[in-house]
Amino acid sequence: MLQVLIVAVVLAGSSAALQFASYYQDHMVLQRGPQRAVIWGHATKIGDTVTVAVVGHGSATGSVFRDSAGHGMWKVKLPVMTAKGPFTVSARSSEGTVTITDVLFGDVWLCGGQSNMEFPLGHVFNSTAEIAASLKYGDIRIMRVGNHQSTTPFTEFQANGISVKWTRPTKGAVTYFSAVCWFFGENIQADRKYPIGLIESNWGGTPIEAWSSPDALSACSHHRKRGPVAHSVLWNPMIKPLLGLTIYGAIWYQGENNAWRPEPYSCQFQALINDWRHKFNKESLGETSATFPFGFVQLAAYRQSATTIGGFPGLRWAQTANHGTVPNQDLKNVFMAVAMDLPDFSSPYGSIHPRYKQDVARRLVLAARGVAYHEQWVHYQGPYPKTVTDNTAHHTINIIYNYGPIRVNSNNGFEVCCSADATCGPLDTWVAAPIQSHQDNQVVLSTTSCTRKVVGVRYAWRESPCDYKKCAIYGKDTSLPAPPFLHTNNFGSGPIIG
Repeated sequence: MLQVLIVAVVLAGSSAALQFASYYQDHMVLQRGPQRAVIWGHATKIGDTVTVAVVGHGSATGSVFRDSAGHGMWKVKLPVMTAKGPFTVSARSSEGTVTITDVLFGDVWLCGGQSNMEFPLGHVFNSTAEIAASLKYGDIRIMRVGNHQSTTPFTEFQANGISVKWTRPTKGAVTYFSAVCWFFGENIQADRKYPIGLIESNWGGTPIEAWSSPDALSACSHHRKRGPVAHSVLWNPMIKPLLGLTIYGAIWYQGENNAWRPEPYSCQFQALINDWRHKFNKESLGETSATFPFGFVQLAAYRQSATTIGGFPGLRWAQTANHGTVPNQDLKNVFMAVAMDLPDFSSPYGSIHPRYKQDVARRLVLAARGVAYHEQWVHYQGPYPKTVTDNTAHHTINIIYNYGPIRVNSNNGFEVCCSADATCGPLDTWVAAPIQSHQDNQVVLSTTSCTRKVVGVRYAWRESPCDYKKCAIYGKDTSLPAPPFLHTNNFGSGPIIG
């Protein structure tokens, strides 16, 4: 298993009074231009000048100041760097010099969440070949944050019992590194052609509340205190110390632990994203974007059942802020990978942990290329309804998708809400609405099974809606699945996307 080791700070002719913060190390990746990499550390002489240099490529200076705990701290923005390196980076003051080597400049991505983000490369399908292939990606560097809980905020890792280590890809390192995070970086690096730094900070079985700061929790009125893994106890030691590092973006795979009560998640997820963005931007002196790209994996399937609804459909919907797709007006610069059609019911790690992480990452990278990297020619979303029209006289519903052609694998997956009233309530019945016909970018659903008024339609609203890549609707040219959607009331010919 990738060992989490104490940082070895290299000193040149001085005591350890002047230090880099714990995660500035040999073999790391710093953020490339146009952003400026921020480097910070510790010292004892308040007011002293610290000069940080990319040796042979420019330098910047800062002063030692007292942090909130009264300790000496310094923070410097490096010059804009677009050359990849490797470089040597040194910090110098009257208290000595410290140096790190083999430093690359590229995009730094933070990978967070619970067990499906934690799921290691050594557990995926074809893991032996994937691990062997990973070793050729010398321009990808990885770092894992050790698991730790705390009810008080941390400023640093090492001083509070968490040590971290950057490393090149080695068999020992990547075997236990997050598979989704690694495959995401591997595909991004192949597309962008410059270094990628990956920071893994996750913990299986944890709720979103644990990863949220007190500010994020207070943003949602229905926050409830519950259990030992709530109340920011992972935010405090596993995210907050990273805030001073310039990053390009973050990816997130979490939600299974909140599926038992999905309704609050829409607010909670928005609050977490907004809060992370604000705090990373502030602590990096404005270099991490205040709207940095944030990607997530929509929950995959779970148990093998064609009838179980459970909390997963509602959680998937909440992950999009109840819009069905991202980015949207509430989740700007956010992208996602649909994974509901990637079940692994025979996974030896439990069906909650599917091994198809390559598919997840490929979809996530397509979305990142379109949203985070603005590649306009990349089609990164599956078909999504543009209009939904109820034809009462013919007992049909016509759905026109936002692009075509679509591929229809089966006539199953759609349901309509039947009600005696004008709205769909909790006591009303959802019945199957099979596809009657389809062409190009539209499907026609039969509603004859509804003997009352049709007041809603939904798609793939199941915990496990289909077998592997066998849901009903895909983009014919992209093979990307249509995400689940829910539309109730006010049927008409207008757009239903918010």
